Amino acid sequence: MLESVKLRLKKGDLVVVIAGKDKGKQGKISRVLADQNRLVIEGVNMLTRHAKPSQKSPQGGRQTKEGPIHASNAMLVDPKTGKPTRILRKKVNDTKTGKTKTIRITKDSGTELN
Repeated sequence: MLESVKLRLKKGDLVVVIAGKDKGKQGKISRVLADQNRLVIEGVNMLTRHAKPSQKSPQGGRQTKEGPIHASNAMLVDPKTGKPTRILRKKVNDTKTGKTKTIRITKDSGTELN
């Protein structure tokens, strides 16, 4: 049984593809498939499906949509510098509730992510 790896990337993050046919492309994460360790990024890894005419799509034809890529092939874009960066996770005590919470910090500039 494979264990699910806790991903440091979240839906809505701006990432750049660092390997594969779409290397260098940037886009926002539209879906995270954590159990498969994959990401669906807007405008990246476009797949073409051929559809027969049906009541849902009477025209039929070719339809394109984004396919998932492995999470190791994408890096977060640093909001301060605009370059790919790694992410640190740090536990911080919340003064209001008294509980600890985990925040994400970029490795290069130290910018805190939401």
